Amino acid sequence: MELSIVILSYNAKDLTVACLESVISQYKKELIDKEIEIIIIDNNSSDESAPEVLKIKNKISNLALIQNKENMGFARGCNIGANAAKGRYILFLNSDTQVLDRGFLSMTDFLDKNPQIALLGGKLENNDGSIQPSAGKFYNLVNLIIMLLGLERLGFLRSSPDKIQKVDWVSGACMMVRRNIFEKLNGFDDKLFMYMEDMEICFRAQELGYSTYFYPHLKLKHKSLGSSNRAFAIINIYKGILHFYKRHKSYPEYLIAKTLLILKAEVLILVGFLTFNSGLRDRYKKAIS
Repeated sequence: MELSIVILSYNAKDLTVACLESVISQYKKELIDKEIEIIIIDNNSSDESAPEVLKIKNKISNLALIQNKENMGFARGCNIGANAAKGRYILFLNSDTQVLDRGFLSMTDFLDKNPQIALLGGKLENNDGSIQPSAGKFYNLVNLIIMLLGLERLGFLRSSPDKIQKVDWVSGACMMVRRNIFEKLNGFDDKLFMYMEDMEICFRAQELGYSTYFYPHLKLKHKSLGSSNRAFAIINIYKGILHFYKRHKSYPEYLIAKTLLILKAEVLILVGFLTFNSGLRDRYKKAIS
């Protein structure tokens, strides 16, 4: 088995089915020949996602569906899928993506030729064809300040290089990893329910001497219409940053990061109060509660 494609789904029936069908349309021969497998992890969806996947499974033998009895979150759900994977490489693919070419095979070829590289991220396009910044720099304290000031979206920390190059971390929306290295790393940190798990695993890989690269030569649309909302994202990004600092940085750095997060939250709570924006105020109150 060359490649295992792991897709996590939570209450995203239409997106998951569309993603799955796009994978099958591009890699039907490899699926039939059992060179590629697809593993769908359903995190206890309530929208009939699982029955729809089962209908497709009846037509494609090399498709597996794992149904969790509760919402395990992204990191733990992906780890469950990886534990069932048989491929030399594992590709973690968001359910809100659409595969438009056969670039995943080019990614495996690239990893075959470059054994020092452990993780490889793919280029992502928005619905309008613009490019999403899906590679980034680790959040040291300087970069954390840049992110909290809102400058990350201006390209200060994240990018989408137009050539193959080494980066700090890549988006988990399309992340390929050697299965033996993923196992050595003990997978994603399952204390991270959602968000920051992609940066965190790339950081641990680097600490063990492995490289992460960005690979732009594929066509993959990322609709960014997944299972979370803005409040959920902010709360879990805050939690993720604090966990990252607690696990990987010194205690003084952790305290500084925590102070910076609280400071930004308090500023935005005040802005929400002054502008009568209860949503903004409530999101950041929850983030620091």
